[in-house]
Amino acid sequence: MKVLSRFSVGTGDRFGREGIAQIEAFRMLAEKGVDASIVWNKSNREHIIIGTGPADQRKSADEAIAATGFKGMYAVDADHIGLATVDRFLPYCDFFTIDVADFIGKPTEPEKMEAFAAKQRRLCGDTRCPVSIAEADIAAGSWKYLYAIQEAANVYRKILAGKPDGNFHIEVSLDETDVPQSPAELALILAGLADEGVPVQTIAPKFSGRFNKGVDYVGDTAAFAREFEQDVRVTQWAAQALGLPASLKLSVHSGSDKFSIYPAIRRTIQKTGCGLHLKTAGTTWLEELVGLAEAGGEGLEMAKLIYRRAYARYEELAAPYAAVIDIGMSRLPVPKIVDGWSSEAYTAALRHVPSNKAFNPDFRQLLHVGYKVAAELGQDYLNALEAHRASISRNVTENLYARHLCALFLD
Repeated sequence: MKVLSRFSVGTGDRFGREGIAQIEAFRMLAEKGVDASIVWNKSNREHIIIGTGPADQRKSADEAIAATGFKGMYAVDADHIGLATVDRFLPYCDFFTIDVADFIGKPTEPEKMEAFAAKQRRLCGDTRCPVSIAEADIAAGSWKYLYAIQEAANVYRKILAGKPDGNFHIEVSLDETDVPQSPAELALILAGLADEGVPVQTIAPKFSGRFNKGVDYVGDTAAFAREFEQDVRVTQWAAQALGLPASLKLSVHSGSDKFSIYPAIRRTIQKTGCGLHLKTAGTTWLEELVGLAEAGGEGLEMAKLIYRRAYARYEELAAPYAAVIDIGMSRLPVPKIVDGWSSEAYTAALRHVPSNKAFNPDFRQLLHVGYKVAAELGQDYLNALEAHRASISRNVTENLYARHLCALFLD
């Protein structure tokens, strides 16, 4: 089993060019006395859109580690995989995010549900469990989650068959669904995974509120704080009572830029001693655009071109992310206006500084899902990244370190 640090962050690097700048943020954090593992995550969908594969993902990660001499733990994540997509990732990845959200609510055989419910009734009388679980919860949860639990187990066994040394990290993801899991449901899911022999180390539930891509949390932050702490205590109980790995911790998906809930997460870390995995969502790609725009000249023109094309293809680009973005076309600046912007105007609209009145969340979200446009520019975009390397690296490091790592892990 591959065991990462107590804290780990899925950095993402869609074009495979920012590993060195990302590592610098973790090096700076280590200088403050906090160790966090780097996990370079990339989904099958992102590979297809960009035209890369898991071999490229591994190569970029290993080269960045070699170039910097970074001594901390790192991993390469096959993000949001299932039985249909996992094979191509097996030779290159050592972190697997098994996504079973699509299997929630699918009924399995009645006799299996009855057997599962009968076995899990033991949870009702577990006085160590931090949440109350009634027989009605077991019955409802068996119908709702057993198929998803079995699917996670099937994917895990396929990974283990392909990597029999077991030196990998398993995450189970349930977040891309409409209804949050309650702490009691989370306990039942973890019990089911334990029974199936899945050594889950990170689990990504669906939390209440909205986790839109690249912008702040939308919802009741106080309610999230209560929910997050309850879920943490469930994972700590599960590691002790169910025989799951001691390294089990929560994973927060689309966790980048959720500045309003970072204080609650940090308080819970301090209060409970828990670990955390936070998966960023394209924030590094957006910092590439910030760096290009900040550089001015041809860099700014490249950033404007990407916005112009993304605006024209809004419906196509937004469709795959409809559940995790809120963009109002009436709130987007028309390309003709953006074409006249200075570097300062473009970066102010894009850079996630909520206190800046010029910041435009709709502009940022559209560019977040617009990475396909940059991918289609091919070598022209990659050349622009290298031509403006200093500006881009500075912004990538500052964003990851100051806005994310410090906010989460430092007082």
